[in-house]
Amino acid sequence: MLGCDIGTLFKVTVAGGSYQEGMMVHLQGVPPGMRITEEEIYSDLLLRKPGQDELTSPRKEPDIPIIYSGVNAADTMEGANNKGLTNGSPFVILIPNLDRQAIHIEQYQRSNRFPRPGHASYASFQKYGMCDDSVGAGIFSGRYTCTIVAAGALAKRILREHGIEVTAYIKEAAGIKAREMPLDAIREKVAAFRRVRRDHDPVYAAIYARERIRPEMRFLEKMAILSQFEKIMAENQVKVLDEQRVKEEHQIHPKLNCPDLEAAEEMYQRIIAIKEQGDSSGGVIEVQATGLPAGMGEPVFRKLDGELGRMLSIAAVKAVEIGAGVGVKDMTGSLCNDEMFAQGGKVSFGSNHAGGLAGGLTTGQTLIARLTVKPTPTIGKDQRTIDKVSLENVVLKAVTRRDPTIVPRVWPVVEGFLAIILLDQYLQHLAYQTLWRS
Repeated sequence: MLGCDIGTLFKVTVAGGSYQEGMMVHLQGVPPGMRITEEEIYSDLLLRKPGQDELTSPRKEPDIPIIYSGVNAADTMEGANNKGLTNGSPFVILIPNLDRQAIHIEQYQRSNRFPRPGHASYASFQKYGMCDDSVGAGIFSGRYTCTIVAAGALAKRILREHGIEVTAYIKEAAGIKAREMPLDAIREKVAAFRRVRRDHDPVYAAIYARERIRPEMRFLEKMAILSQFEKIMAENQVKVLDEQRVKEEHQIHPKLNCPDLEAAEEMYQRIIAIKEQGDSSGGVIEVQATGLPAGMGEPVFRKLDGELGRMLSIAAVKAVEIGAGVGVKDMTGSLCNDEMFAQGGKVSFGSNHAGGLAGGLTTGQTLIARLTVKPTPTIGKDQRTIDKVSLENVVLKAVTRRDPTIVPRVWPVVEGFLAIILLDQYLQHLAYQTLWRS
């Protein structure tokens, strides 16, 4: 299978399937000397995982990452103090599938002859034939996006140390739009949402807060903990989330990472109403990045605009727009152009309709992109389809184990994916700048 890698200097390769042993992400380009832990990676993964509330699939995958390679297992020499630091070799993260119940596999086996409309199951069967991994949609499942989030956690960490910050959030859901807000205010709300979700996450409480998995443990020791996961969680006292208190204290919605609380309340009500009709809904994720140097990117076929288009690889994303996006069609040139002026020895812009890009290169302004997310294709209504073997017409019965909307789980994927792209571009930018200015 091709197509499971991305990047030039920061290379990301993923593998695995929804109901295989798990997912894996292999990273090249992670610099030596970093201390990154599984707890730090999980703090991003917990924002994407299913089974958390009525807005997500009931599948109970904990998405606990295991760092398999890329860090020193011990000090490399006396006094080196480099145990647990990255060493520059490929950094590999495993994310085992723990909620792989036989009853769910059997359900897929009974229904896999009948492709679900809106899913990849018919096309993947045409490509891979009878050996197509169609249990849970295999690598075509949204489950693979956990690898993007894990890789993005490292990318964001590296970028942050160079003053580059990436922030994603829900801009629109089920037809309800959030109002415009300053980026600083958005980031404050997103940070609060992250803290609340982590502080009330039962897996975080059972595994990391109680130090059941620690960086110094060996791989087999960590896997032994995961083998006891169901027992551990059964004994864990879950900290109940007081939703009203969260709204009052933090002015955020506890289930939707939308910085506009009023809009988030409307989004939630609309999503639930559509769910109760047996249907699903979509939305828009906005992502912004600051601290990028001007001139990053390449012209013609490697424009950064085109690189951002790679985010169409995210399951369920059907459009990527930058800056004013499709809105430019209704503007005049004088309105669309971002006028420049010098102020205090620096270049400033009167607007940012270009979303921080010009000619495929960064301008130094905030990079802004929006991704359109389609409704979840698995719905609670009967749908017409075919028997992919006999080519007979059949009716696919309503499915109950589903996400009523993917939007609440997509934003951390978008954030991670953009960080992966930007880190790869930033490394190339640094190399080029060093070469021609040396």
